[in-house]
Amino acid sequence: MQDDALHAVVVGAGTMGTTLAKLMATQGVNVIVVDTNPRVLETSRLSMRESAAAVGFVSELTAGKSPDFVIESVTEDVAVKQKVIAQIETSVADSTIIMTNTSGIPIDELAANMRLPQRFLGTHFFNPADIVPTVEVVPGSHTKASVVDMACRWLKQLGKRPAILNTCVPGFVANRIQHAVMRECLALLERGVVEPEALDDIVQYSIGVRMALNGPLCQRDLNGLDTHLNIARYLYPDLDARDKPAALLEDYVVQGRLGAKAGRGFYRWSDESRAQQQAQERESLQRIIDIATQHAKGNAS
Repeated sequence: MQDDALHAVVVGAGTMGTTLAKLMATQGVNVIVVDTNPRVLETSRLSMRESAAAVGFVSELTAGKSPDFVIESVTEDVAVKQKVIAQIETSVADSTIIMTNTSGIPIDELAANMRLPQRFLGTHFFNPADIVPTVEVVPGSHTKASVVDMACRWLKQLGKRPAILNTCVPGFVANRIQHAVMRECLALLERGVVEPEALDDIVQYSIGVRMALNGPLCQRDLNGLDTHLNIARYLYPDLDARDKPAALLEDYVVQGRLGAKAGRGFYRWSDESRAQQQAQERESLQRIIDIATQHAKGNAS
């Protein structure tokens, strides 16, 4: 595998697939995007044209010059992903590393029907994939250590921060933490403790800004573990611990309040406000990442 002439394929031209391709193209990787839906593929192509990135677009992955890496980035459905992964495996060389961008489906479940599961692993990028630095790297029980090493080296070449999980658990790490936080947020809303706008302000401008500079474990070290333990002793019994989604969330989905894409979730959205929020988020994320990176360098020096 020649690092200066890498070829990659992204299967799935949705939001994540498009930003994955953009990331690779801007880092000099020869990349092709595959999607069987012509409309989705065209939307992705137009988005990439605006960014002046050189990417190929095709409706199917055919045998030919085999890529070094393939990233599956289709819908979060086990059966769909297994089918796509099987198609990928029959279309590439045995040396090609196959990755899944699942956000939490167990890797062994997705690899159950693979002929060579040892060259398969999870690489969970975060949206937008071309900006957010960390990638959860999740080996399956059959994944070879050399495959993990090669994947991590490539991710670093793309400017990413690969974070390897020792064990694959449902939801991996980020989504487990995110859902634990959201469970408590929904419980507080249901109990009438706080309104959505105030809750977002509290999280964004207290916990959020601090965690951009220090992870939760580092933050607890700075605050003192004895202090954390004392608070945990009286607080844990009152925290939400249900093992089913909140009724508020179930009700919103039934009502069609699916979030920005539907025009209403916790807030009301228009196409304009949604686009404005997403554009502002990309710009702000990059500034926050730059500050966090400088902060980390300062701590290391």
